[in-house]
Amino acid sequence: MFTTLSYLSWAVSAVLVAWMVYDWIKTDASHSEALLTSSREGEIEAATEKHRI
Repeated sequence: MFTTLSYLSWAVSAVLVAWMVYDWIKTDASHSEALLTSSREGEIEAATEKHRI
């Protein structure tokens, strides 16, 4: 029982790693490096938030 559960856990881990690599390649191919490393969204949020001190 434990051996089967162990193999199943390794299989799930392998599937998750394959999915992450696939998503990484897909994202890297469809978006530029400048867009992926930009902080434009953070700047927009910071400009619209009002903080009271």
